[in-house]
Amino acid sequence: MDTETPTAPPVTHRSRALATEAVHAGRDDLAALGLHTPPIDLSTTYPSYDSRAEAERIDTFAATGARLEGPPVYARLDNPTTARFETALARLEGTESAVAFASGMAALTAVLLARASMGLRHVVAVRPLYGCSDHLLGAGLLGTEVTWTDPAGIAEAIRPETGLVMVETPANPTLAEVDIRAIAHSCGSVPLLVDNTFATPVLQRPVEDGARIVLHSATKYLGGHGDVMGGVVACDEEFASVLRKVRFATGGVLHPMAGFLLLRGLSTLPVRVRAASASAAELSRRLTADPRVARVHYPELGGAMVSFEVHGDPHRVISAVRLITPAVSLGSVDTLIQHPASISHRIVDEGDRHASGVGDRLLRMSVGLEDVEDLWADLHRALGAQDTGHPAAGAGESAAGLLVRG
Repeated sequence: MDTETPTAPPVTHRSRALATEAVHAGRDDLAALGLHTPPIDLSTTYPSYDSRAEAERIDTFAATGARLEGPPVYARLDNPTTARFETALARLEGTESAVAFASGMAALTAVLLARASMGLRHVVAVRPLYGCSDHLLGAGLLGTEVTWTDPAGIAEAIRPETGLVMVETPANPTLAEVDIRAIAHSCGSVPLLVDNTFATPVLQRPVEDGARIVLHSATKYLGGHGDVMGGVVACDEEFASVLRKVRFATGGVLHPMAGFLLLRGLSTLPVRVRAASASAAELSRRLTADPRVARVHYPELGGAMVSFEVHGDPHRVISAVRLITPAVSLGSVDTLIQHPASISHRIVDEGDRHASGVGDRLLRMSVGLEDVEDLWADLHRALGAQDTGHPAAGAGESAAGLLVRG
């Protein structure tokens, strides 16, 4: 009688759909391990009785930045739980590798330091970007120099010491879109970094259009529940190896519990993004028809972010919402609204803010998973709180509006 213990069949990755990858990537070995849920490894250090072999492994990491074979050495080098999240995100973005960090800003910092370590301290960037990204590039805190330009001026702005071209599309907070493929062509041999936080790999995969580095504030849609902070860079293995060395040296590591939560968040990412996007598209339509709204920004790509400019006082709208949460950040299951000029982009010079379309009456809304009718009822009532002189639009009324795409 055959009593051999059955083994799991080998896992293949041939052209799996995004929804399938979101559920299974980073978890493919679990059944063979006799597990259903990924384990959380909270160890900060790992025992080894062979110090000579351990020294050789550390030397290998210092020289190559590659993930170590065998058990981990120290949590600042690598962590098995975080590594699962990195594997999954790389698969969703279509890159060889991904490297996770403690926050989105820690991830961007590591990219800038990695390029600067090669003597490439100049960055070409297109506004608007997330306010803190703008500040990090412009403040010179890392010894970098930035040239701000529009997409048409990228090729001319590139210099021999340019290490990076950076864009965010759709952009924070105006939702302006750029042609990634055209920009990648303008970059030549200089790597193009695309901040894909708003779109997520559900709506676009920048490497398919020529980008070489993809940045996420994983705090947002990847986590998806407003309870975890992290950042991640998806790229080829050559650059990932440099980022791992920067992460080890600077200590901007992602905690394993955060890695676990982010991996869990990826499993529902396609469902959450598509559901929230449907509501956002409907709210943008209604806002466009509301005479109390001067302008609506909603990208051609779609997505769950809507920005709009009011005729009256935006602060009154913020103070009047009850179901919608007035708070920074985005990408959670609940709907958030904020005033960028006061908060997320406050750190950007006022003139630069205005020049990039971040006006004083602009509001940014991250649409969640609530029923769209409940969201509209709250938003409709809050819009009535602004002192505009414009009549409130009734439930059955329509009015002229302007929908700005991109």
